[in-house]
Amino acid sequence: MAPPTMLQNAQVATQFTLSTSGENTIRLTSDAENNADVKFANWDKFKFAPIRESTVSRAMTRRYFADLDKYTESDVVIVGAGSAGLSAAYVLAKNRPDLKIAIIEASVSPGGGCWLGGQLFSAMVLRKPANIFLDELDIAYDDEGDYVVVKHAALFMSTLMSKVLQFPNVKLFNATAVEDLITRRDETTGELRIAGVVTNWTLVALNHDTQSCMDPNTINCNIVLSTTGHDGPFGAFSAKRLESLGKAPKDVTQGFKPQSEQNTTATAPADGFQLGGMRGLDMNKAEDAIVKGTREVVPGLVIAGMELAEVDGSNRMGPTFGAMALSGVKAAEAVLNSIDHRQKQNQTGYGSA
Repeated sequence: MAPPTMLQNAQVATQFTLSTSGENTIRLTSDAENNADVKFANWDKFKFAPIRESTVSRAMTRRYFADLDKYTESDVVIVGAGSAGLSAAYVLAKNRPDLKIAIIEASVSPGGGCWLGGQLFSAMVLRKPANIFLDELDIAYDDEGDYVVVKHAALFMSTLMSKVLQFPNVKLFNATAVEDLITRRDETTGELRIAGVVTNWTLVALNHDTQSCMDPNTINCNIVLSTTGHDGPFGAFSAKRLESLGKAPKDVTQGFKPQSEQNTTATAPADGFQLGGMRGLDMNKAEDAIVKGTREVVPGLVIAGMELAEVDGSNRMGPTFGAMALSGVKAAEAVLNSIDHRQKQNQTGYGSA
């Protein structure tokens, strides 16, 4: 992939023009023989190409605001750039290059809890058949029979991230938090669905109590895919927001149906949806439950990864990552099976793009 071309607005004085050959050439392969000194460049005469400081700022901000303008109307918004969210983004972008996919990550550094295998140990364990996804990404591993081991979890995450970010239809907005969900109620059926997210800088979101009102921004979309992990400062965000909305009863989907179709004999409490709450660690039950349970939980909202354990009350899985990758694959499947229908709903409703 060719490096981006530097955009230089100001005219550069000729005396600063540097050749890319001769003394300013950098060679990354040593041609030294025996005990000769290694020399990759003539460092005494080396200089970077000249640039004004303002050019650097413009190069960043111009592109960022263009991305904000482009992705404020997205097809899919993925909340959380961990292993499940990025796996879903990879499958979505590869299968539907026509979709605009915005990834919102609260942390400065995407990757979630996938930089280490567990408790500061670097090796990453994935139970089969998750190795099929590793083969797709061309990541080497040790085959141990029923499971495989990647030598460092960072190798998996950095490889996955680099492949996702190279797709032209994907934009990652990191250091950005989702503060709320955009909802739409169908005027004919009464069905409530999710139609976007409310965002803010993470540092602003963390300081609402220390400053005066700092209003957020918004992104409209046809499907929100939430993969924010189990409960924590930003974990299980969409699941917790559903509970606070009080719109979905315990069967998760009932409150999003018209009043005439709701089951009034349900045992759900009057205040609506309650989180199941993640249960104790059981790897054998947890991984199967997360992958099988990955779905469109309510219209317009797919939940995957460990956030789903908070919804369904399934077990936590600990340091085994096969379900994270394959939950992302199944989440992409759920998105693709629903997005055209949700797009039609949004186009016929008020506020259509």
